[in-house]
Amino acid sequence: MGGPGVSGDVVRLVEADLRKKAEGVVDKARRLCVANSVQGVVEVVDGEPRHVLCNAVDKHHADLLVVGSHGYGAIKRALLGSVSDYCAHHAHCSVMIVKQPKSKN
Repeated sequence: MGGPGVSGDVVRLVEADLRKKAEGVVDKARRLCVANSVQGVVEVVDGEPRHVLCNAVDKHHADLLVVGSHGYGAIKRALLGSVSDYCAHHAHCSVMIVKQPKSKN
């Protein structure tokens, strides 16, 4: 695993896996929209999520952006940043933040 070509091979494998997962998410989103008579725009865009989402709001003239929340604690949020918090402050439309349900342990 130490050769010069390995890192490029690994990157290509990871990117291929991410593309495959993205295609699955897009397919599921399209099926959900059709099943619920929702007209939606589904696209995959590379980049920093907070900027990609805010740019998509502008590009599609969205009235509402719905984002999920991981529910990170204050320390993780400080280190990683919060995409939902960024969007709530920078998107040019209303933002709905959907929290993960609490686990029943």
